[in-house]
Amino acid sequence: MAGHSSSDYRSILSISDEAARAQALDQHLSTRSYVQGYSLSQADVDVFRQLSAPPADSRLFHVARWFRHIEALLGGPHGKGQPCGLQASKSRRVQPQWSPPAGTEPCKLRLYNSLTRNKDVFIPQDGKKVTWYCCGPTVYDASHMGHARSYISFDILRRVLKDYFQYDVFYCMNITDIDDKIIRRARQNYLFEQYCEQKPVAAQLLEDVHAALEPFSVKLSETTDPDKRQMLERIQRAVTLAIEPLEQAVRSSHPGEDVSGRVQVLLEEAKDLLSDWLDSMSGSEVTDNSIFSKLPKFWEEEFHKDMEALNVLPPDVLTRVSEYIPEIVNFVQKIVDNGYGYVSNGSVYFDTAKFAASEKHSYGKLVPEAVGDQKALQEGEGDLSVSADRLSEKRSPNDFALWKASKPGEPSWPCPWGKGRPGWHIECSAMASTLLGASMDIHGGGFDLRFPHHDNELAQSEAYFENDCWVSYFLHTGHLTIAGCKMSKSLKNFITIKDALKKHSARQLRLAFLMHTWKDTLDYSSNTMESALQYEKFLSEFFLNVKDILRAPVDITSQFEKWETEEAELNKTFYDKKAAIHEALCDNVDTRTVMEEMRALVSQCNLYMAARKAARRRPNRALLESIAVYLTHMLKIFGAIEEESSLGFPVGGPGKNLNLESMVMPYLKVLSEFREGVRKIARENKVPEVLQLSDTLRDDILPELGVRFEDHEGLPTVVKLVDRDTLLKEREEKKRAEEEKRRKKEEAARRKQEQEAAKLAKMKIPPSEMFLSESDKYSKFDENGLPTHDTEGKELSKGQVKKLRKLFEAQEKLHKEYLQMVQNGSLP
Repeated sequence: MAGHSSSDYRSILSISDEAARAQALDQHLSTRSYVQGYSLSQADVDVFRQLSAPPADSRLFHVARWFRHIEALLGGPHGKGQPCGLQASKSRRVQPQWSPPAGTEPCKLRLYNSLTRNKDVFIPQDGKKVTWYCCGPTVYDASHMGHARSYISFDILRRVLKDYFQYDVFYCMNITDIDDKIIRRARQNYLFEQYCEQKPVAAQLLEDVHAALEPFSVKLSETTDPDKRQMLERIQRAVTLAIEPLEQAVRSSHPGEDVSGRVQVLLEEAKDLLSDWLDSMSGSEVTDNSIFSKLPKFWEEEFHKDMEALNVLPPDVLTRVSEYIPEIVNFVQKIVDNGYGYVSNGSVYFDTAKFAASEKHSYGKLVPEAVGDQKALQEGEGDLSVSADRLSEKRSPNDFALWKASKPGEPSWPCPWGKGRPGWHIECSAMASTLLGASMDIHGGGFDLRFPHHDNELAQSEAYFENDCWVSYFLHTGHLTIAGCKMSKSLKNFITIKDALKKHSARQLRLAFLMHTWKDTLDYSSNTMESALQYEKFLSEFFLNVKDILRAPVDITSQFEKWETEEAELNKTFYDKKAAIHEALCDNVDTRTVMEEMRALVSQCNLYMAARKAARRRPNRALLESIAVYLTHMLKIFGAIEEESSLGFPVGGPGKNLNLESMVMPYLKVLSEFREGVRKIARENKVPEVLQLSDTLRDDILPELGVRFEDHEGLPTVVKLVDRDTLLKEREEKKRAEEEKRRKKEEAARRKQEQEAAKLAKMKIPPSEMFLSESDKYSKFDENGLPTHDTEGKELSKGQVKKLRKLFEAQEKLHKEYLQMVQNGSLP
C-alpha cells in the first residue's frame, strides 16, 4: 500500500456506512497492484481500524485480503462487533521482558606479594600473558631438599597459572655459574685433586694434616654461631679419630696395605680441612678460567637431572651468567652513566645513598627494616669480597658490588674498568632484563633471598631503567627445615634430592609439598612424609575402586541410571567441593586447603560406595567417573600425575600405564572369575588344599606381578593393578602385623599358663602352712598356723588378726578346691 496519498484515505474514512466504506476502499485498492514486502504506514492502520470484520461480499476481495494480512501481522482474530485486531492491541499476547540473572561475582586470583606483604589481585601487564623470572641455583654442589622446596613449589604455581587459570606463562630461570662460593670450591677441588695425585706418603700426610689443624683450630675458637661451631667440631673430631690409627700403623711398621688403607681414610675425613689449607697457600696461583667452569658445568647437569626426576617442568629459557658477560658489562655501564654507580679501584659499586635520595626511587622495598644489616650485606657480597681493602673501596658500608676487580686466583673478563667479574646481584638483573625488558609480572625465589639479593636487584634494575616498577609481584617460597632443624649446605646439614628420592617417589614428595602452603616453612620429616604416603594410598584406593566399578559390564542404556537422593547429595557435594577448590586456588594458590577438600570429597564417595555395597546395589558409574576424572585432572595440573592417565595414578612405570591396563585386565578378570568358581567348588566339597592354593595365588604370586585380588563375601573379587613395590611393602606389613598378632597371642597364652600354674601352686599350700614361711614378719603362731606376734615379739592388734584370718579362710577355700580336684583327677 506504499504510495497511497493521505487525501485518498481521508475521503474513504469520511463515508459513514461501513459496507459503502469497504466498497470504496476496494475500488481504491483495485487501482493499485499488490506490492510484496510493503511498508506498513500509520495511514494503513487508521483506515483498517474502521472495519470490524472483512467484508462478506466476495467481490471485495482486495479489502478482505489486506484486512486478513494486516490482522495477522498486528494481532487477531476478533469476534463480530469487536473492532479489528488492529484496534484490540491491549489483548495481544507478547513476550515478557527478559532480565539477565544477577549472578555472583567470580572470585579473582590473589597472590601473596612480598612487595606489599598482602594478597594482591593478580593483574598481568599484557592480557593473559605472564612474564616470570625465577632465581635458579648456584651450582657448586649437589641439589638438596631446600632447592626442591623452591622449585617444586614454583612448578606447582606455574602449572596452576598455566593449566588452571589459563595464563600464557613465559618462564625464565638462571644458573649462577660465577660466584664466590663456586670460585672457592672449584679452586679447592683442583688443589686437593693435585695433592692426591702426588700420592703423599703417610708421614707427609700426617705432617700436612697437623699443619692444617692449626689455622682450623683458630677458626673454630673464633666461631660464635652455635650451628657452625658444631659443624667444625664434628670435622675436627672425625679428623682426630682418623689420625690416631695411621700414626699407630707408622710407629708399628704395619704392612703397606694396612698403612695405605688408613692413609685413604684420613684423606677422606680431612678433605675439607686440607682443601682450606691448600687454598690459603696456593689458591692465588689458580688462574685458568676453565678450572672455574668445570665445577658448575658438572653440578648444573646434575641439577637438571634432579629436576627431571622430580617432574619439574624445564624453564622456557635458561640463562647462565658466563654467557651474559657482555650484557652485564653494558648494564653496569648504564647504571654508572645514570649516576647511581661509581668506579673504585677497578671495581664498580652501587651508590645506595644516592639512589634512596632520588624522588623516583626507593631502596629496600622488600625488607626496609634490614637496610644497614652488615652481616646480611656481607653474605650477599661473598666470602672473597669482604676483605678490609674491598670494604674500604665503598663510599658507604651499604653499597654493594656491581662489578668486582678480580684478585689472583679468580676468573676474570675484560671490561672498561679492568679485568674483573660480575657481582652476584647484577647477574639476575641483567639476564632478566635482557629477556623480559623494563618490567616483569612475577619474580620468584626463596624467602632468604629477599634481602639483600632481591632488594639490590630491584634497586639496580630500576636505576638502569629509571623506573619504579621492575617487578609487579614478588613471590618467595618458605624455608625448609629438616625434622625441625635449620637446613644449611654450608653447615653440611642437608639431604640431597637424590637421597630423598631413594626413600620416596617424586609424587610422594610433591604431595607433601601440596599439603603445605607454598609461602610458609615446610618441615621435611618422617611425620610429613608419612602423611603424604597415607594421602597417596587413600587416593590410590579410591581410583582403583572406581576403575573396578567401571569395568563391570553393562549395556549402553544401563550406564544412565536413575538418581536417588544419595546421588543427588553426592553430586551437590561434588559441586560444592569444586567451588571450594576454586576459591582456595584463587586465594594465593592454597593447595593445602585444596588437598583437604579433595580428601573430603573422596571420603564422601567412599561412604556412598560402601552404602551401595552394603545394600547389594551398584553405585552410579557416571557420577563416580566424573568425580574421579576431575580429581585426576587436578592432580595432573599439580604435576602429581606425570603420565597420560585418563583416571587415577599411572601403573607399571613411565609410558606403560594405558597399554598395560587395557592389555592385561581382560585376562585378569578371566583368572579372577575362574578362581572364584574353583573356590566355590572347593568349599562345597571341603577341599582345603585347593582353597590354600587360591590364597597363595592371591597373597604371594600375584603381588609379585603388581596385581591385587580383594575377596569380599558374596561379591565378585575386586581386581586392582597396583605398583609392585607398593604391594610387596603391603605384604611385608601384613606379615609383620600377623607375626605381631601371633606373638601377642602366644605371650597372652604364656601369661595365662603362668597365672594358672601360680594359682595351682598357691592352692596346694594348706592354710596352716601359708604364714609359717613369713618369718621376716611374724615370730609366733597359734595351733592353726595363724600369726599372733610380729618379729619383735609384739602381739598383733585385733585389726591385723582380723585381716590375717580373712586371708586364712580364703586359702582354706582354695585348698579345699585343690583337694577336690585331686580326688576327681581333674588337675591340669
